[in-house]
Formats: sequence, C-alpha cells, structure tokens
Amino acid sequence: MLLGLIGVTLFGLTLPATRLALESFHPIFIATGRALLATVLAVIYLVAGKHRRPTLHEFKYLLLVVMGVAIGFPVFTALAMQQVDASHGGVMLGIMPLTVAACAAWLFKERPSLGFWLMAALGSALVVVFSLMRGNGSVHWADLSLLLAVLTGSISYAAGGYLARSLGGLQVISWTLVFATPFLVWPAIWFAPSTWQATNTAWLGFLYVALFSQYLAFLPWFKGLSLGGIARVGQAQLLQPFVTIIASAWILGEVVDWVTWAFAIAVFTVVALGRLLGARR
Repeated sequence: MLLGLIGVTLFGLTLPATRLALESFHPIFIATGRALLATVLAVIYLVAGKHRRPTLHEFKYLLLVVMGVAIGFPVFTALAMQQVDASHGGVMLGIMPLTVAACAAWLFKERPSLGFWLMAALGSALVVVFSLMRGNGSVHWADLSLLLAVLTGSISYAAGGYLARSLGGLQVISWTLVFATPFLVWPAIWFAPSTWQATNTAWLGFLYVALFSQYLAFLPWFKGLSLGGIARVGQAQLLQPFVTIIASAWILGEVVDWVTWAFAIAVFTVVALGRLLGARR
C-alpha cells in the first residue's frame, strides 16, 4: 500500500506538469518525447542489469501496456490539457480505480459483484454529469479525450500489475518503452519545436512527465500492485484526484470551485464503495 501511495502521488502531478509543458511544446511532442526520453533510462537499466527477455506470453500483455502507458494515456491527456484545467482532468480520471478493477476482472477471470458494477455505473454517470455541467450541456472533446485516456490507461495498468509479478515493475515499464519506440520516433520528430527556446517551467514540466510520470513512478506502482494485488493496492488511486487538484491550485494557481470539490468527493465515495465490494476469482 505504501508503494502504491508513492506511485499515486507521483502520477497525481502528471496533469499539472503537462499543462506546464504545454506553455512551449506541442501536445503530441510532449506525449511521444517524454516516452523517448524515458526509454534512455529503460535501455540503461535493461542492459546494465542483463535482464532476461520477456516470454511470448508476457510479450502479449506487454503490448497492452504499450497501448496505454506509452501511447494512449500520454497522448489523450496532453490533448485534453490544452482545453481544460488540470483539476478538471483530475476529477475525470478519478474513476480509474473502478475501471482498472473492471479490466483486471476482464483480463484475469475475476468476478466482480453486482454491487461493484452498480458503483461502476454510478461513478461513470457522475463523470458524465460533471462533463456535461462544465460543457453547458454538451460533452467537450477534451472530456472524450480524457475518457479514452481512462480506457487505455486502465487496461495497461491491469496488465502491468499482472506482469510485475514475474518481470518486476521496472522491467515492465522498461520493456514497454523499448517496444513502443518504433511508434514514437516519427511523431516526436514531426511535432518537435522549431526552436528549443522554451520557458523554464515548460522544461520542468516536460522533464517531470518524462522521468517520473513515464518511468520512475511505475517502479513503486507496479511493484505495489504485484505484492498486494491489483484490486487492493489499486485503492490508493482513490487519492489521486485530490493530489491533482491540490497540485493544480498550488503549482498552476488554478481556482478550484466547490463544484469540482463536490464531484471529486462524490467520485471518491462511489469508487471506495465499489472497491469495498470487491471481486472474487
């Protein structure tokens, strides 16, 4: 649980850091460039440690992690952060503990209770209502992007937690980045800035999402999931929206109104109840 909390805290700063990076960089460059920079650390770790290659069975699940961790989640969140506040994104992503558990059930033959699915439906409804309220009755494309981030991220988190039992957390994210590299090079070059005269805060945000959000945070996160179980340790994600909201106010100076806090607390309550109901194999 402690490892899970450390990982969640580091992940909770991702959206504010992404908004800082957007001061000077294109969202696609942020998403792909951060993964390529993290790949440097991954290669050093894999070569220096002389770690074994993944088996064919592990490789199949690694492809799921690539889809979410290296491509889907970074791209969709960076695109969304162009249009909505980081605190807004924190509420939208607050449903992920339930979606990660649902993906774990789908992938690894767990059987969530009826109560779990009811809470999952209620949590999803809260997220949609929040989106509609902020969009004056219509769903903003940024919210659709955030929901795609939730979907791809949830599948990859569940698969990564499973793989960490045999490979270890840092090996999972390291091999993920290596396998994702061919898909990242061209977009990173195409959307790279014409000049590297970025603001200091933009560089700080980019380096954070590259080194921590994309790599180092996965060490405690995947390790925690493998030691304590995906469903149990995944409960630490309950705190992530609050970390994001507080960081948004502190780092970005965003004004967080009572509606955002109310929905964050409501999502927290629903997700907590859903996780309490649990699942069995």
